[in-house]
Amino acid sequence: MASPITASSPVVGSPTRTRLPVNGLLALASIVFVGVVTEILPAGLLPQMSADLGVSEAQIGWLVAAYAVTTAVTAIPLTALTRAVPRKRLLLSLVVGFALVSGITAIAGDYTTILVARTFGGMLAGLLWAIAAGYAMRMVEPEHSGRALSIAMVGTPLAFAFGLPIATTLGSLLGWRAAFAVLAGLALVLAVWAALALPAFPGERAGSRPGLRAVLRLPGLVAVLATTAAFVLAHNVAYTYIAPLAVASGLDERIDVVLLVFGVFAVAGVLVSGALVDRHLRAMVLIAAAALGVAMLAMGFFAEQPVVVYGAVALWGVAYGGAPTLLQSAPARIAGSAADVAQSMVVATWNGSIAVGAFLGGVVLDAAGVGGLPWIALALVAVAALIASTSRAAFAPLD
Repeated sequence: MASPITASSPVVGSPTRTRLPVNGLLALASIVFVGVVTEILPAGLLPQMSADLGVSEAQIGWLVAAYAVTTAVTAIPLTALTRAVPRKRLLLSLVVGFALVSGITAIAGDYTTILVARTFGGMLAGLLWAIAAGYAMRMVEPEHSGRALSIAMVGTPLAFAFGLPIATTLGSLLGWRAAFAVLAGLALVLAVWAALALPAFPGERAGSRPGLRAVLRLPGLVAVLATTAAFVLAHNVAYTYIAPLAVASGLDERIDVVLLVFGVFAVAGVLVSGALVDRHLRAMVLIAAAALGVAMLAMGFFAEQPVVVYGAVALWGVAYGGAPTLLQSAPARIAGSAADVAQSMVVATWNGSIAVGAFLGGVVLDAAGVGGLPWIALALVAVAALIASTSRAAFAPLD
């Protein structure tokens, strides 16, 4: 029988600390950074990889899609299978795995080998996203868990804002294989840093592991997953097609600047959410939804005004940048000692919503044109706000 768990269940191995362990949290943030860059780097090196490997650009795009789909499909079962493994050992194994994926990609002579390596990388990523949030929150006292999570998750917007452009530039100067080789080397360096900086936490004992169904039945968790799905869908319906959205305002030649604005303000969103999430979780979720909604309204009504579009993208970045902190704090609070399992459900929901959002956006683009994208996104984020505002258990404040 699975043991019962509640929102107040203690986190096994949680130490008592009076100050944030910044060194360890920054090591986690760097690991997250490398994980994200590993996932999206083929998109930045698409022409070079396509020409060298003798495949279409669409097939290189599939390397990103396969990674994301594998993450969504395997996050829950792999997290369940590895719950007994000591957390630090598992995390270090994942980092070394990322180094192997990038290293194999750098030296592989054919597309199929790279596709297999990327699929393996997607499995590693699913586990990383499932355990990273819980790991960060276990390093601090409960009242500081949101701040700790925001530091660990800052690697995601930094990867989009700076990691991908830097790696892409490196690939353009030295070749795409060199970019992946550097990424592999960086992952190995981070493994050493993490080994020195991170505390060790035990895995779960067999008798104390609640089943997946028991975790899913926890009050508020389904509402958190539904809010996550609607919010991420809203973002990806529009963000996947941000280039055609920029064309209407004459910014198609400045898409790199548009993406940089998004990334910089996403970092700001992480900082703001980290400062407020511990005491104002529900309010911050609703504010993020409102900010994304206002951004979509601006894109819908003033798509031909470059200044307005830049402002909308900035607001959009703030809203989405804080989302990982907000939407991962909630299930960790709800699940207690089963936080990793709950996070794996968020990972599956998040990555599945990325794929569905890209597909749905494409359907809308073909049927209604680029002007229809902001309105579909607005409707979806309104659903997210409705769920978050009406579920008492989903985004409850700390006691």
